[in-house]
Formats: sequence, C-alpha cells, structure tokens
Amino acid sequence: MTRRVLIVSNPHRPGTRDAGDEAARVLAAAGIETCTVYTPGVSAPIEAAIVLGGDGTMLHAAQVTHGTGIPLLGVNLGRVGFLAELEREDVAVAAQRLADGDYLVEERGTLQVTVTRDDGSVERGWALNEATLERANRLRTLEVALAVDGLPLSSFGCDGLVVSTATGSTAHAFSAGGPVMWPDVDALLCVPLAAHALFARPLVVGPRSVFQIEVEASSSSAGQMVLDGARSIDTGRGCLVEIGRGEHTVRLARTSDAPFTERLVKKFSLPTDGWRGERARTTPIGREIHGDAEPSPRTPEPGAAPDEDG
Repeated sequence: MTRRVLIVSNPHRPGTRDAGDEAARVLAAAGIETCTVYTPGVSAPIEAAIVLGGDGTMLHAAQVTHGTGIPLLGVNLGRVGFLAELEREDVAVAAQRLADGDYLVEERGTLQVTVTRDDGSVERGWALNEATLERANRLRTLEVALAVDGLPLSSFGCDGLVVSTATGSTAHAFSAGGPVMWPDVDALLCVPLAAHALFARPLVVGPRSVFQIEVEASSSSAGQMVLDGARSIDTGRGCLVEIGRGEHTVRLARTSDAPFTERLVKKFSLPTDGWRGERARTTPIGREIHGDAEPSPRTPEPGAAPDEDG
C-alpha cells in the first residue's frame, strides 16, 4: 500500500517553499508520496501531515483534516508557534521522524459551536483554539447575557467574549487576561473582553458543561462568532450561542515528550534564573544556582545576634 504524507504550508512566509521541498525530498527517499491538497473522503488516504508555518497554518491544517484523526506535525516558520513543536532547522528531522513512524500523538480537545437565530435557523461550527463572540459594529457595545448549563450567570456590556480550550488558553484568551491551562486539563475557559461589569472574571468549567451566550435584543451592536480567527458566523441580536466540548479531537504529532512547562518557558522566553530547584546547592543564606562546590561556613560578625537556627 502506498504511503502518503500531506504537506501543508503558508505560501506567504519566507522560506516555506524551500522547507517544503526539503521535506518532500526526505520523504521521497523513504518511498513516501507527498501531496499538498487533501479533501476528506475524496483524496487518497494519508497517514500524517507535516505543517510548515505558524499557529495559523496549524489551525488551517486542523480544519482541512477535521474529523479524520490524521496526526499533524508542526514546524514553526512563524513567531511564537505554540502548536508547532519544531523549528525551521528541524525540517529534515521532522520528515524523517514521520517516515519512521517515530513520534508520539497528543489528543487535543475542540469546541462545538451552535448559533440559533431568532428566526429559528441554526448554524454550527467548531474550533481548536477558541470561539470568540465579537462586536459586529466596532463603535458600539455588545450587550450579552451569559449562562452555564442553562443557568443564568450574569449580563453585561462588553467588546466580546472568548471561549477557549486548554490548547487555546495561550492564544486570544491569554491576551485578554485569561489563565494558562496545561494541554491535558479537560476544561473550557470563558474570558470576557473589556466587560463593563463588577463580575467579569475568567471562568473555567468542566468538560461536560456548556456556555450559553445570548446577544440581547436591545444590544447596541450585533455580534459575530469568529472561530480560530479564520471562520465566522453572523450572530445578530436575539441569537443564542451555545459552546461546549467538540465531538472530534485534533491529533498533534510530537517528536519529544518534553513537558508543557518547558515549551511555555521557551516560547515566551520566561526568565528562570531564580529557580531554586535540583541544580541548587545549600548556602548559609539559602541556595545558590549552578553551584558545584560545598558552601563554606559563615563567620558571624563580632557581637552579632545568632540567626534563627542558633
């Protein structure tokens, strides 16, 4: 049976064509065909996809392969690239790991979005990162009522609301002041945007809960649902938006079992110099990082009071 790998790339990023050619050469040497277009149920089966670009390209690849279970291995050609594990210099390595089947798979939860309009019509969508209810008119306030599992929680005016998965907690929700959720946290997050309300804090609910957001009939602006920053659903006054856990997961291929903490530190360039962990050694005033020698005893100043340890 012929093996095939899909190559998904962002043509607008510098170096993408060269990276794609490099990946194709490595895969061809392993006897694997490559393709750049895929339609589920129509195209020939593929076993995996290598994605060249930033998080936007990864989200596009997730949309193209939605519901197929095809693992996506991301190579970051963008800036932060939280969904992509590898960097540009790793293209050949990534292709070879796919050829060898030498990778792990992480299952990432998704969102199911249902918009019911006041005329009874229904439109559905899904998202991997987040579903954002935004103002259709940037000069007006969006008035909404928020409920959880059918129980009203609060109503307020705002610029919008972001509902995200744990995967999306480092994207739009993070920029809006939401918490970072580790990818294995099975929960949904809701973050109001510039809400004019005393109670407008980020909310985290369990995986079986559903957020309901109603665009008030008296709202100064209609709404618009934006899914992963790429697809939209018109959400006029009187619409009810229901957001819960999606039916399908997205499978991300990983070449390393490094914990999410390490990726978080690397992607955000977080300072860790003060961490007093395993590499620390005891000193008279605490512990010192990167120390190799044993601490020398401290000689107290004449007449100085003893410290708490005597």
